[in-house]
Order: sequence, then structure tokens, then C-alpha cells
Amino acid sequence: MSEDSMNRAPLFLLYLNVLIIASCGLVYELLAGTLASYLLGDSVTQFSLVIGIYLSALGAGAWISRFVDERLARCFIEVELAVALVGGLSAPVLFLAFSSVGAFRAVLYGIVFAIGTLVGLELPLLMRLLKDHLDFEDLVSRVLAFDYLGALFASLLFPMFCVPRLGLVRTSLLCGLLNAAVGLWGTYLLRPLLSSRGLSGLRGRACLVIGVLIVALIKADSLTTLAEEHVLGDPIVYAESTPYQRIVLTRNAKGFQLYLNGHLQFNSVDEHRYHEALVHPALSAVKLPKHVLVLGGGDGLAVREILRYPSVESVTLVDLDPGMTSLADRFPPLAELSRSSLKDRRVTIINEDAFLWAGRNVGHVSNVPANSSSKASVAGHVENVPHEKFDAAIIDFPDPGTFSVGKLYSSRFYRMLRAHLTPDAVISVQCTSPLVAPRSYWCIVKTLESVGFQVRPYHAAVPTFGEWGFVLASGVPLPERLSLSSELIGPSRFLTDNILNSLFDLPPDLARVEAEVNQLNNQVLVHYYDQEWGAMK
Repeated sequence: MSEDSMNRAPLFLLYLNVLIIASCGLVYELLAGTLASYLLGDSVTQFSLVIGIYLSALGAGAWISRFVDERLARCFIEVELAVALVGGLSAPVLFLAFSSVGAFRAVLYGIVFAIGTLVGLELPLLMRLLKDHLDFEDLVSRVLAFDYLGALFASLLFPMFCVPRLGLVRTSLLCGLLNAAVGLWGTYLLRPLLSSRGLSGLRGRACLVIGVLIVALIKADSLTTLAEEHVLGDPIVYAESTPYQRIVLTRNAKGFQLYLNGHLQFNSVDEHRYHEALVHPALSAVKLPKHVLVLGGGDGLAVREILRYPSVESVTLVDLDPGMTSLADRFPPLAELSRSSLKDRRVTIINEDAFLWAGRNVGHVSNVPANSSSKASVAGHVENVPHEKFDAAIIDFPDPGTFSVGKLYSSRFYRMLRAHLTPDAVISVQCTSPLVAPRSYWCIVKTLESVGFQVRPYHAAVPTFGEWGFVLASGVPLPERLSLSSELIGPSRFLTDNILNSLFDLPPDLARVEAEVNQLNNQVLVHYYDQEWGAMK
């Protein structure tokens, strides 16, 4: 290549290639980590493994590059097309591997290593192409600067735009298209370094890869639906990706089901058993519940049960995802099932992380109804509401399979929660299955006890989930016998007074086991949960 052929404009374009390569490479890594945490849980472990494998593969690719002595430009383009194909199709392939955890792990780590190796090849080859035109100091500083800038760009774009707007499959395919475009572009940009022999075939392969990825992009929704239906087992009737999670609703002959990040949240056929067991023990233990706090429960089904109490004047629901709390607006069967509970004038919705909400509001609570201070939605309208002390709290978080959720079961969180409760308030907590995950269940019980709550563990049979565990807790002694309110609106489908009290009889196979307190700095609950439920996979 002559000095004139590598003028400033092409040099800048090659730096732009570095930016695209770095951005796409990091996005593939983030995609793999996200999908792994969706299926396997324990996001810290999964991201740690993915990052470790990816970085080691970068080293392997850099080492392999030393054996490429000839036709550097052609090799660079071929590697770019391979990254486009493997990386671009990584999300669809991983979705399809969801049905088997064993196969998923092998495919996941294989794809991560393959992409890392190919990306590790790219930069050394490109630097060798540029070495005759720049001083070594300039070469290293500029290439690495664009490489790190691309990583920053990808790390911002992925959570803020790619996942909520495009979804994982489209993001993967679009990054593949960018890599393929760089490869095709390279056949023109690096033309002085490429022999005419085989050039048409190289461009043809680049066009073929682009064509495959475009077709896959057009069929992205079908690919995602096919993969998720293969995993979930029933036809998907609604799906969306929010900045916080993947929401999927399926339907079969008996009813519909809600999945968050691939984990079943409820089945419309028997959800009444779960929600009646979650709500009514706590509210039956309070003489006249007026102000009720709900943490999680964005589907509105727990709120539906709370609103059956005539004494209830206000319900404050704190749920992170506005996509979840507005789901009934887009899926009418959920509105019907929840009786449009979140539209009730007494309901205030706060879309915020419950941990941050509880921590920020500690020391700023009062006994007045909510009407000023923090931003919230009341029956679909945005208003300002202050903080109040609650007569009861219903805690309906997902199972503690990740550290982001595990903190909501920590002693620190329960201490902050107490500041929002009246002295004789009662709370109920869903606590996963005491039969499948006994250490997880009793860890939650012990954590509540460690901050001064008096507790009564109980359980209920929910056919979709099996034997499920809950805990009733209060700062004062709890009544030995409970009765459903005679003023309760509408008949209960599951609970009677006798059944309600029988929930507190734990059989021998649900007896207490030793467990540590779940503290914020150790999150031992997440490890228990991963071990116990992981053994079931």
C-alpha cells in the first residue's frame, strides 16, 4: 500500500471500525450474561463466568494472531464476517437452547469463547495493518482509545436502549449486521492490500452473511416466540421487554400464565389460592386495616384481595417496573382477573426499587393518607404523595434467585420496612417453597426474627407451584387463631376460617432447619436458593 492510499480519511474510518468492533463485542458479552441470568439465576455468578471466559478468549485470539503472517487484510475481513455470523445469531441460538439447561451451558460458554477468540483476533490484525503508517505510540494509544470508547458506548446503549427498545434477539442481529457491514466495507477500504483474486468471492460471502442476518432480523419476533414457546410449553399471547425484565404471557385451554424472565409468576387457574393465602392472614390479624402497603405485586392480584376489605382507605403499591403495573391496560384478561384493582381510586402506584424507596423514606413517615412528596400514580394519574405508616404490608417479591432481589429479603430491608409500619402492624411475606428449598425458607424466617419481628410460618398448596411457604410477622404477639372478616366483600374461593388456621400447622417434612440471617453484605439467601432450586433442574 502506498503512503497516499492510506491517507487520513481511511485511517479515521479504520478507527471507526475499532469503535464498532469494540461496541459489538461487548454487546455480545452482555447478551450472553443477561440470557444466562434469565435461565440460570444468580446473575453475579453468570456474569462473572461470562466475563472471565470472554476475557480469556480475547487473550487466546490475540495469541493466535501471531500465527497469521500473510494476507492480513483478507484474514481481518474473514474474521469480521465470522464474528458477525456467530455473534449475530448468538441470542436466537441461546434462546433455542433454553429448553435444556445442560445444553444451554455448553452452547453459552462455547459461543462466548468463540466470539471472544474472534474479537481477540481482530484488533491485533488491524494494528498490524496500521503499523507501517503510524508510530508505535500513536498506534497503540489511538486504537486502544477507540476500543475503550466503544466499550463505554455499548455499556450505556445496552441497558438504556437495546434491551427495552429492541429486545435481546434484535440487538444481537443488529450487532451482527454492523460487524458484517464492517467486513464488506473493509473489502473497499483495504482494497490496496487485497489481491484481485478471490475478491468477488469475499464480497459475496459478506453479502450472504448480511442477507442471512437481515432475514433473521425480519423474523426476529417469530424466532423469539418459537424459542420461548419451546421453553414455556404453551402458546405466547403477549410478550414485551422492559428496561427491567422480559414479560411473557402464555395461554392454554385452562387459563393464562405470567412469566418474568422465564420464571412463572402465576397461573390464572389457581392464583386465587396463592393470593388469598398471601393477603388474608395478615389482614385478618389487623382489627381495621385502613392503610395497606404492597411491595411487588404489580399484577394487581394481591391488591384485588386487599380491596375486598371495606375498612381499607388506601393501598400503596411499590413495584419497580411500570411495564408490569400497566400490563392490565394492554392485556384485558389480566384486567378482568384482577378486577382492574390498580385503577381503583384508593390505589397509589409508585414505580421504584422498593429498597431505595424504603431507605430514602425512613425517618420521613407520618400517619396521614398519601397525598404529597414522592412521585406516584394514583388510579392511572401521576400525583405527589407523602409517606404514611401502614397497618399492614403484603410483600410479594419474586423468589430471591438474584442478588438484586435478595437484598429485598435482607435484615437491612426489614429494618427499614419497620419504620413504615404502625407498632401493631402485620406483614406477610411470600417465602418460596419450604419443601423444595427449606434453608431458603427458614433463612427468611430467621432474618425477620433477627430484626425484632415475631413470626408465624405458614404454608399453602398451590397446584401450579406445589407446597408454598409464607410468613406472618409483627412487632407484637400475633393471635393464635384468626377469622376472616364477616364484612369481607365477595366469597373466598379457597379460604374458610378452618382452612385459614390450618395453614399454620406445619407437617414434619416442613420442620425448621438451621439457616443464617440474610445480611446485605453476604446475601446468603441467594446462595441457599441457587443450591436448592438448582438441584431441581
